[in-house]
Order: sequence, then structure tokens, then C-alpha cells
Amino acid sequence: MAKPDNRADNVEKLQDNIQNTIRNFREGQEYLSEHADEITGEEKRQIEEKNARRLDSIRGFREEVKDEAADRQS
Repeated sequence: MAKPDNRADNVEKLQDNIQNTIRNFREGQEYLSEHADEITGEEKRQIEEKNARRLDSIRGFREEVKDEAADRQS
């Protein structure tokens, strides 16, 4: 038997995900600035690409929060 869809805490979980992703983004940015002279161009590219994906994830999470909040009001 399938579990019932419990969406009661989805907004809180999404907000946690947003905070964690923002923290990881900032850590990536700090790493790039603090180790600019020590890392290879490839490593820099990888971190920049990962941070771009993080920004996309944050946008997506925020859209989901809006959707969930609207569902709560219905």
C-alpha cells in the first residue's frame, strides 16, 4: 500500500534545501577566491559550473516553495 501524500512540511524542507544550497554556493565562491593561485583552470571551471547549477536549484526550490504555499492556502 502506498504512503499517503503528506505535504505538511514540504515548505520547511524546501527552505532547508535552499539554505544548504546557498551555503554550498558561498563555500564554492570562497574557495575560488581564497585558492585562486593554487587551483587549476579545470578545477575552477568545475566549481563555477557546480555553482551555476546551484543557482538554478535555488531558483527551482523557490518556485516550489511558492507552489506549496499556494496549495496550503487552497
